[in-house]
Amino acid sequence: MGCLLHASHVTPLPRAADSIRLLLIRSCLLSNDAMQPYSAFSLFRQAFSSHDSWSRAWTDSEPKKHYDVVIIGAGGHGLATAYYLATKHGVKNIAILERGYLGGGNSGRNTQVCRSNYFYPESAAFYDHSLQLYEDLAQDLNFNIMFSQRGNLELNHSLEELEMNRRWANAMSLNGIDSEMLGRKDIRKLVPILNLDCRFPVTGGFIQKRAGISRHDAVVWAFARAASAAGAAIIQGCEVTGFDNRGSRISRVETNRGAIEADCFALCVAGHSSQLAAQAGLSLPIESIALQAMVTEPIKPVLHTVVGSLVIHAYISQSDRGEIVIGGGADSFNSYAQRGVLSTMKDNASAVAELIPSFSRLRVMRQWAGVCDISPDSSPLVGKTEIENLYVSTGWGTGGFKAIPAGGDTLAYTIANDDPHELLQPFALDRFESGRLIDEGAAAGVAH
Repeated sequence: MGCLLHASHVTPLPRAADSIRLLLIRSCLLSNDAMQPYSAFSLFRQAFSSHDSWSRAWTDSEPKKHYDVVIIGAGGHGLATAYYLATKHGVKNIAILERGYLGGGNSGRNTQVCRSNYFYPESAAFYDHSLQLYEDLAQDLNFNIMFSQRGNLELNHSLEELEMNRRWANAMSLNGIDSEMLGRKDIRKLVPILNLDCRFPVTGGFIQKRAGISRHDAVVWAFARAASAAGAAIIQGCEVTGFDNRGSRISRVETNRGAIEADCFALCVAGHSSQLAAQAGLSLPIESIALQAMVTEPIKPVLHTVVGSLVIHAYISQSDRGEIVIGGGADSFNSYAQRGVLSTMKDNASAVAELIPSFSRLRVMRQWAGVCDISPDSSPLVGKTEIENLYVSTGWGTGGFKAIPAGGDTLAYTIANDDPHELLQPFALDRFESGRLIDEGAAAGVAH
């Protein structure tokens, strides 16, 4: 037996079932004194006490000896899994273990793009479910995640690439996802500062208008606050050092804060998944590669959509604070370091200067890297493993942030029912034995 525990697109008028679900979740969360509702009225009321009486957004807990579910990794995926387990499946005795600080991994080291413009039906269904959850997430969690559906524009620089992008956009339409082909005049009107006659002249492109960006740390904080209010224990500074296997099951994890027993365990640790899984006796086909990004000094709003180019190789957006957020290719070697290399930084900067020459005058303020977990077909590995009560959420590569809500929702279902969620079935570990690969390397938008 595995681990069986007792057992969601913006629309003007939500379906009745969705409205009831939302009310139930809110009543569950707001009944907990640890989570005060955020509103204009509460902001006004707190002003009379100099904002000193706000409760903590989440509780930093001490570990207990036993939990129903232990989730390793307090990034977006781990926190979302705990939130949906508690609110949709009634599992309250949950611990989320984090060796560092909350959101200190890939969840705080990305370019915050949210899109579902994937090619294959399996990926399209999953990522569009995630995008639909993002559309309602601020309302569901009572937290402003600064979600801005400004669109995601993919450029093409040759007639051959134009035909490939047309095929990509048509596949999206067949999968029920919005896409629109654009010519040079459309792109010039949409992004006037773009250099269409660059070294590889722009011949057109396509856009997903529902795509956009959200504040990455706000997403993490929102799920942490909601999960904590729903009863989950967030334990920071708690590093897992080993697993105690009893037959085909794990009985407990060893940590620097003592042993912790649980009925079920879930790994949500991105680029470190293969390391921790090996400690549990499980081999995962994951490579860890640093994906670098950087931001410039803030400027007034000039870029009103996300722009990506596979040929010149950069993707660019403007944050809510006015910074120009820049990403490009992954480093060419395996690494667990949360930093990039100078050559990648120079390549990214030169690509941006080629596409938008006016940005060449901006100064870079910060740069960082996330440790990406790349699977052989550039698609995630999520769900059950050969160890009965161990579940994994890994292989997200460069798409982990955009997958946070759906990743947590579907993994929570899988853990609670000990049966893969319908959207996760194509991403099971056994696809490498059967050959049912889902090669989304191109739609990832990053060379790796």
